[in-house]
Amino acid sequence: MATRKQTGPFAIAMGAKVKDKITGFTGIVIARTEWQSGCIRYTVQPQALNKDGTVKETVTFDEEQLATVSGGVKLAARPAGGPKPAATRPRDPQRI
Repeated sequence: MATRKQTGPFAIAMGAKVKDKITGFTGIVIARTEWQSGCIRYTVQPQALNKDGTVKETVTFDEEQLATVSGGVKLAARPAGGPKPAATRPRDPQRI
């Protein structure tokens, strides 16, 4: 297994449809991890369901083992983090 140090953006985008070059397994990238050793791995969720309608298990592959297939899913834009407005609360009741 070849390892390399990540120096730029990931090679495969989140939501991309990928295919394992060895087994032919296809699915959508739902997670990626970069290990201290430099190994980059992607977790792939198959799009098909089991015969009983349950979701199939995810599988994780090394980056070099995956090829991007046309298509995929478009991920909704998420708001960036940052300062939030100050929390407010109702006024304390007044004693008479």
